[in-house]
Amino acid sequence: MAEVGLDLASRAPDALAKLFPRDCKKIVLEIGFGGGEHFVARATAEPWAGYIGVEPYLNGIAKVVRAIDIDGLENIRLFSGDARDLLEWLPAGSIDRIDLLYPDPWPKKRHWKRRFFGPNNLDRMARVLKPGSDLCFATDIGTYVEWALYRARRHPDFEWTAQSPSEWRTPWDGWPGTRYEAKAIREGRTPTYLTFRRR
Repeated sequence: MAEVGLDLASRAPDALAKLFPRDCKKIVLEIGFGGGEHFVARATAEPWAGYIGVEPYLNGIAKVVRAIDIDGLENIRLFSGDARDLLEWLPAGSIDRIDLLYPDPWPKKRHWKRRFFGPNNLDRMARVLKPGSDLCFATDIGTYVEWALYRARRHPDFEWTAQSPSEWRTPWDGWPGTRYEAKAIREGRTPTYLTFRRR
């Protein structure tokens, strides 16, 4: 774990590629990777990219560490803690894509203020994203779709890229899926895939 874990007590390198043993052509951050299925699949498919994952629950971290050991993945770094702390630690303009997939929807209206996709965290994500890079957001909860669209479209640093309904109904290229998505489909909920580009 020490080899792949990020220590936020140390200063982040100016070039995040230095976190990895091989030169990386892009750096991807996944916030809240859950069981790690999507995260590991993406990192496996793109060994030339550096993947940073944050997950507060140790079961998810343990599953990814096991996959790293079994598959010999060298392009993964992990942080077990609050994603906001990691976003504050990362250098400005250092990330090529952020994946925020099926975050806790906090379905009760009185809890909506706890949703991760909000103005303060949009500010944090905008700071670390390179101009022209994407924030990819997926959810199966209709009220969260509306919530995200309203806040992202009002944010000065993001623009919604969709030109037609098919674009938010279709997963991104190379999409391996997640267990949360599979559960949503089994239970009759329709996933939505939103891409917001950093201006």
